[in-house]
Amino acid sequence: MFVLVVAGGNIKTDIDKNASGIKKAEKVNVFDEISAGDAFSILKTLAEEDVKIAERIEQIAMEYLHGVDIEDVADEVFSDLDCINVEDVWDQSGSKRDGYVDPNDKAWEFFEEALEPFLEKIRRYLKLSMYADAKNYCLGILKGIYMFENEATTEFADWVVDAPCENFGLVLNEWKEGQKNPKYVAEVEEYIKNNLPGML
Repeated sequence: MFVLVVAGGNIKTDIDKNASGIKKAEKVNVFDEISAGDAFSILKTLAEEDVKIAERIEQIAMEYLHGVDIEDVADEVFSDLDCINVEDVWDQSGSKRDGYVDPNDKAWEFFEEALEPFLEKIRRYLKLSMYADAKNYCLGILKGIYMFENEATTEFADWVVDAPCENFGLVLNEWKEGQKNPKYVAEVEEYIKNNLPGML
C-alpha cells in the first residue's frame, strides 16, 4: 500500500514492505525538487491569490535587490571581459560559408555580449525606480571596463583596443537617459573624474 501525506512543505511517503505491516518512511523536501521556473509560477500564483502575500513578496524582492557594491560589480565585469578567449573569436570569424566575418568585428561583438547582462541589471533597477542602486551598479560596470582597459593582458584585449572607451560612454549614456535625479549624474561624473581618468 502507498500512502501520500503532505504537511509543511514536505511529502512523506509510507510504503508497506510486506504483509506484516513493516513500513519504510521517506521524507522529500518539495523545494529541493522543483525548478526555478516552477518556483516562479508558484510564487506568482500565491501573489495573485493574496494581496498581503503579494506585498510581502515585493518587499523581500526589493530587499534582495537593494544594496549594490561597486567593487563587487567591477570585479565581476572585469572577470567576464578578461575571461574571453581570443581563440573563440578566431573560430567564429574569417571565411565562412555565408561570407567573411571580420575578426575585429567579432571581437567587439564578444565584448558587447559580455556587458549585456550587466546592462540588463541597470535597466531592471531603473524600471523598479531603484535609482540609487542603478547609479552604483552603473559605476561598478564603468569601473570594471576601466580595469579591463588598464589591467587586461590577454590577447583578446589587443583585438578590442577602442571597445572599452566606446562602451564606457554607451553604458554611461544609457544610464543617464533612464535615471531621474540630476544629483546622481553630478556624483557619477565626479566619480569618473577622480577615479576613472581618461575614459571620456
